[in-house]
Amino acid sequence: MKKQKGFSLIELLIVVAIILIIAAIAIPNLLRSRMAANEASAVGSLRTINTAEVTYATSYPAQGFAPTLAALGGAAPCGPALVTAACLIDEVLSVTAKKSGYNFTAVGTGALPMVAYTATAVPTIVGSSGQRAFFSDQSGVIRYDTTGAGATAASPAL
Repeated sequence: MKKQKGFSLIELLIVVAIILIIAAIAIPNLLRSRMAANEASAVGSLRTINTAEVTYATSYPAQGFAPTLAALGGAAPCGPALVTAACLIDEVLSVTAKKSGYNFTAVGTGALPMVAYTATAVPTIVGSSGQRAFFSDQSGVIRYDTTGAGATAASPAL
């Protein structure tokens, strides 16, 4: 009899089973690391919004803090800075208000000049794009909520 070269069906099935086991272990870790990266991006974006709000209030003292997130940015190419489009944050945050699986809001409160604002970052799909929701206000402290429903001024600080 001739000796055949190659792999038997059993050997191929064992290799496929090993690959599936490795994939079953690796995919959840990959999803968790993506959620952690999205959360880190959301915190960084909230810090950017906090800095932009302070710069806006300094640049436009009669207005105070920005009334909306759109007032902090502007559509590209951002022209001369205006009260309605200050060109302080990028178009992704100011126009779409969505970045890295999170939805952002920033609203000035009170009469003119606005002396307070609230900024939030909420996951688009809780448990998939992120687990925690974030909140910040004129104090500059970033707070979080582990349920993803929405953090408030009473939530624990990051």
